[in-house]
Amino acid sequence: MGSFLLRLLRASRARDAVYAPIAVRPQGGNRRSGMMRRLGLCRILVLLVSLAGREGPARAADPVSYTVTIAPTGRQALDQALSDASTLASLRQSAPVGVFALLARIRADRLRFDTVLRSFGYYAASITVSLDGQTLDAAATADPDLLARLDAAPAEPPVAVKIAIDPGRLFHLRHIVVQEAPPPGAAPGTAGSNGTAIPAAARDRLGLVTGAPAVAADVLAARARLLDALRGQGYALARVDPPVALLDPAGGTLDVQFTVAPGPRVDLGPISVEGLARTNAAFVQSRLLVHQGQLYDPAAIEKARADLASLGVFASVATRPATELDPMQQLPLAFVVTERPAHVVQASVAYSTDQGGSVSTSWTNRNLFGNAEKLTLSAGVNELGGTASVSPGYDVGARLAVPGFLARAQTLDVSLDALRSYTLAYDQVGLIGAVGITRQFTDQLSGRIGLSAERDQILQEGVTNQYALLGLPLSLTYDASNSLLDPTRGYRAAATLTPTRSFGNSANFLIAQIAGSVYLDLAGGGRSVLALRGLLGSISGASQFQVPPDQRFYAGGSSTVRGFRYQSIGPQFPDHNPIGGTSIAAGSVEFRQRFGASLGAVAFVDAGQVGSTVSPFTATTEVGAGIGARYYTSIGPIRLDVALPVTRVPGGDRFEIYLGLGQAF
Repeated sequence: MGSFLLRLLRASRARDAVYAPIAVRPQGGNRRSGMMRRLGLCRILVLLVSLAGREGPARAADPVSYTVTIAPTGRQALDQALSDASTLASLRQSAPVGVFALLARIRADRLRFDTVLRSFGYYAASITVSLDGQTLDAAATADPDLLARLDAAPAEPPVAVKIAIDPGRLFHLRHIVVQEAPPPGAAPGTAGSNGTAIPAAARDRLGLVTGAPAVAADVLAARARLLDALRGQGYALARVDPPVALLDPAGGTLDVQFTVAPGPRVDLGPISVEGLARTNAAFVQSRLLVHQGQLYDPAAIEKARADLASLGVFASVATRPATELDPMQQLPLAFVVTERPAHVVQASVAYSTDQGGSVSTSWTNRNLFGNAEKLTLSAGVNELGGTASVSPGYDVGARLAVPGFLARAQTLDVSLDALRSYTLAYDQVGLIGAVGITRQFTDQLSGRIGLSAERDQILQEGVTNQYALLGLPLSLTYDASNSLLDPTRGYRAAATLTPTRSFGNSANFLIAQIAGSVYLDLAGGGRSVLALRGLLGSISGASQFQVPPDQRFYAGGSSTVRGFRYQSIGPQFPDHNPIGGTSIAAGSVEFRQRFGASLGAVAFVDAGQVGSTVSPFTATTEVGAGIGARYYTSIGPIRLDVALPVTRVPGGDRFEIYLGLGQAF
């Protein structure tokens, strides 16, 4: 008996149903009498006593091996919901039970099935359950003969639990009423008005129509839409009570009533920021996109919250509107922030067969002077092996970003890099400094103007040249994609013009480049994605050899045409080393498919060309193709691509392998 009670306790802890219908009040209907309930309880007690009085152990408490079959209703979504709600199915192997706990599980599933059916608009369904060939009543009681048979049943074959569900007629909405709540202090039972004071724009957001299926989720969602619409029009303290539904079984209809207390339209009151430690309060206040006195608007408040979160100094940003108005009849608002640690150390590793391995580390102060200034010091070793590398190189740099520079939407960035590179194209030792201002015009569109200075010593084909360059890079960037490392929909575009002044062994020139990518979610949910990218570039004002080697265009590698060695596409010297060109055109088509929660695969085709003239599309096009695997993490997908050259260039590799973080584009 103790074993039975333990298993019954386990069964009572089974998960609750995930489908909840709206509460309905039937017009008419029978209630079960207390006497009937007492008779049912007495019957169970008699059965318990009779089994407990047997000689030997009470085997009914032993786990019962059973199978469960839910007959299809012919409605796929409903069948899936019924299957998901069944504890008979979900706990069959993980939580074995005895006979009486099995009966309790059957009773619980009846209630769950009824909940699911009502959630889908079926309020007159019938549920038939049979256990070992015997049909059970709604209370899932069993006669002594069945209990005895189950008590003596061997583990094999398992007992069959069969469930047949007739959904019956689909109920539809009839009368949909929106009324105001009675005024405060009104006598109990006082009816509200007909809702004329509720804004028409809010009522229009309800989204329910007479004759539509009486699906509970739609009714509950309508309540949420109505409340959101009211708050979006300044009714910050609006209340929409849970809908009251009246069921008409004979007519197969459901009447729904929403009671609304809109309250007054209010303006924002004093705005405070809580949780600041190292960040200056004046700076945060200057960044806020909402201000005291403006109409309460949840969308504007959320935009302000997201903007603060984008600064990078806060681990979390939440909003907390007051629950009542202040003496000025305004609604105070608090932003509650949690600051991130001031310093962070990061490391990254990447590998490709052409460029070899790279290892880098960085140290960042996220909040240098208390105004979200970000200082990053980095160092890395690259070109560790690889068919396009001659010897290991390095890159050491420092970057400072200052948000709110001269204007709220502007960021000043300053950088200084020292680098050394040894590739088949050239050897370079250089020092590059840059300063720029980025302006955010809209959420998607930004522009940048900068000034760059570069001092290089470059060795190419045995000839060493010194270069001193001064550039004025101008760019526009539009990003309407949904993710930086794993975009599944949207598009990106960028255009850059860089007039460059030479103070050495080269002529003045202008670099123009435009790039874009498109992401098409083919099946919804980001599971199947078609990604496209394109690149066009041209250098004018100087000939191919008047442009410094590091400023020329190259193709080949993960950023242009996979399957080809880094920088290998384009004009070549007689020894097949890359020269670099003054025009480029490249494009990619990639299909991405996810499997399960963490795995994915891709297939891609890349094509590109580099020419020695100003105009793109004047050189030979090279094509690469391949497949890849993805492992999705919370940071981004880990990428492994294998690519082969469809066409061949002199001295090229037979294949390339790429390993990194994030999609290729």
